[in-house]
Amino acid sequence: MTPHILTRSLDRAAIAFVLIVAAVGVLIPLSNLLLPQGSMFQVPTYLVALWGKYVCYAILALSIDLIWGYCGILSLGHGAFFALGGYAMGMYLMRQIGSRGVYGNPILPDFMVFLNWDKLPWYWYGFDKFAFAALMVLLVPGLLAFCFGWLAFRSRVTGVYLSIITQAMTYALLLAFFRNDFGFGGNNGLTDFKDILGFNVQAEGTRAALFLLSCLALIVAFLICRAIVTSKLGKVLIAVRDAESRTRFLGYRVESYKLFVFTLSACMAGVAGALYVPQVGIINPSEFAPGTSIEAVIWVAVGGRGTLIGAALGAVVVNYAKTFFTSGPLAPYWLFMLGALFILVTLLLPKGIVGTINSWWETTKSRNGSPDADSAAREDGVGAPNPAE
Repeated sequence: MTPHILTRSLDRAAIAFVLIVAAVGVLIPLSNLLLPQGSMFQVPTYLVALWGKYVCYAILALSIDLIWGYCGILSLGHGAFFALGGYAMGMYLMRQIGSRGVYGNPILPDFMVFLNWDKLPWYWYGFDKFAFAALMVLLVPGLLAFCFGWLAFRSRVTGVYLSIITQAMTYALLLAFFRNDFGFGGNNGLTDFKDILGFNVQAEGTRAALFLLSCLALIVAFLICRAIVTSKLGKVLIAVRDAESRTRFLGYRVESYKLFVFTLSACMAGVAGALYVPQVGIINPSEFAPGTSIEAVIWVAVGGRGTLIGAALGAVVVNYAKTFFTSGPLAPYWLFMLGALFILVTLLLPKGIVGTINSWWETTKSRNGSPDADSAAREDGVGAPNPAE
């Protein structure tokens, strides 16, 4: 039954996307490990880590597109779920340091020794085991999203009000994690990681493996989203997005649908954060900053809301542009450029890059008299969202 659902949910564009991500996930690590340094086709280790970060951002963008593009839930706090997954992985990595830290304490991380903590807090127990940390990567963001969503959706908070309270939630977590007595490293966060599953996190092989795992996670996340949006569940989500009151009148439990997809989206964001931390080498409260969540929404808008592929593409394109422009004389003006990009896309390309291309392709096929004018953007009968929403 499951293979049938996945096969039915894939069109030519989706298959091409999966194949491209799989090819990139294999070729870049092989190029880094097998080709000699100085070779024209050899990918340096720092670029493997950089592109691995982009892939993690693409997973985060997919999680936002699932709830915003297909269910109409504009969350400005998804950076919180991303950061919580990152902190769960960071706690595991800190426990692996052991006596190799600056202060040589086999139990307490360096920042706890510096702050004169005499014992490990109870909520750090179990993070010396990878399986427990992996469970927390899913459970902590998922549980927070479930509790938050249950209260918000049950109270029928929608639209801009929901966006504001998601941002308030993120800001509250930012302030909490900045505190030194909260037990998560305060302003400096968690860093100086040594090993993951016994492998040196700085080694070329480990970097390549993490990049490959990130690409596999992106493929799995994309397949899950495709299976949802092309199913009957996806059609109900579209109905909730376009006419929530009418959908509720037809007898659907709108709150349950929204709660399910919101919780699933948070778990996806947590996985993205967990893969992000060992590749970047640090996790600190800045990941909770409201601006981080707003940037993620911009990635989705630029790539194409309600297209999935466009969300992932937007995350990679915008972050590559950020890396390029912030490393030169234009660095002080990057935020202005990002804001201008969002305004231009909203005015000139309201459907995003991929959404606009799909609309152009559909129009071209219609003018040519093709009897089969379906486009990839319609997601097997699923229409694109109204730009004004």
